[in-house]
Amino acid sequence: MWELVSITHLTKIKLSALVMGAVMVAGLVATVSAAEYSVGSGPDDWWTSYPDQSPASGSAVSHPDWVLDALEDKPVLIYSHLECSYCVPQTEAINEIVDEYGDDIEFYEILGDGSDERIEEAFAAYDPNGGTSTVPLTVIVTLVAGEDGGAEVAWHSTEEVTGKEWIEEYVQDAIDYHEENVGDWDA
Repeated sequence: MWELVSITHLTKIKLSALVMGAVMVAGLVATVSAAEYSVGSGPDDWWTSYPDQSPASGSAVSHPDWVLDALEDKPVLIYSHLECSYCVPQTEAINEIVDEYGDDIEFYEILGDGSDERIEEAFAAYDPNGGTSTVPLTVIVTLVAGEDGGAEVAWHSTEEVTGKEWIEEYVQDAIDYHEENVGDWDA
């Protein structure tokens, strides 16, 4: 009888260890897969080349130096707009995001009136539709795992008024991706 109890107790210990191991692995997988959006060329993906909707679909992107420099430390949020009623809701949402995540992102606000020379570089690189320069332009840039094992630049952008939730989801993703990949980036 003692042997039966002993085996049962040993089985319980092994089963407990197996369950704990599975929980830990699941937690690790969840941590590694924390990003909500995948890398690809679809409308909701992070893009490493021009997305499907762009006339330059699949082509390489020439990222501005000021963006690449900032990516060494943090993901980048670029917001180009005019002082117009159409942009107001996006401007308010962006301001809330910057208040909440300002320490974790590099933020560039660029007026769309041509007074900031970076506007041309931002639209040339990140206009999601290719050459249709309309505002507001919201761009989030981060680092993702590249096919060669290093990190590469990825971005997502829109010229729509999206609201805070959309911006926040991409900003959180950008932060997660950046933290995971910055150590593998050869700027």
